[in-house]
Amino acid sequence: MDQRLTLHIVDGSCSSRAEQDRMGFELGHHCEIYSDLAELMAIPPSRGIVLARDDEGAGCASDVLRVLADAGIWIPVVGTSLQPRPGQVVAAIKAGALDYLRLPLREERLGETVARIEREAEAYGHARRKMVEARNRIAALSPREREVLDWLAEGRSNKMIARELHISPRTVEIHRANMMNKLGAHHAAEAVRLRIEAHLDGGQKIRVG
Repeated sequence: MDQRLTLHIVDGSCSSRAEQDRMGFELGHHCEIYSDLAELMAIPPSRGIVLARDDEGAGCASDVLRVLADAGIWIPVVGTSLQPRPGQVVAAIKAGALDYLRLPLREERLGETVARIEREAEAYGHARRKMVEARNRIAALSPREREVLDWLAEGRSNKMIARELHISPRTVEIHRANMMNKLGAHHAAEAVRLRIEAHLDGGQKIRVG
């Protein structure tokens, strides 16, 4: 590795932070440690990878991702947990976490994860920025407009959507026009692309270890 990577370790446990710091150093990286999200954002990171504790009472990876996104910071985040539950992992990945690691960390697994993310960091930042922007635009839709978008993404015509929603085709047209206007989309394909960019159907499959 030509240049050391910075690992930003956010963990409420002093012993856990120290162990992750030691392991990161042994892998050749520079580590910064924080007891919570407030410490992390006191001087917001501009590069590197965030290892965010995701256990009740110790931190929340989703909160870290949200605050970084609100600040326009698009660096990779990895969730960490002592006993990760499937739903917990899914929530973190849907929020934008790039991987999820079980604590205490295993050196081989951490090394593999960091090496892979380092290669993908630029593409990740671009994709995550687009995802957050798309989600923000879709969040402005009414429930009915969102239903029309969902059925549109399934390839349904206005008449087919009308049958599914038990409304008239003319009403579908109105909802569709409002939806397109709110999304800033000029045609149906653009609206569907925004939905895909928002990753609203779930996250990537990952191995927790």
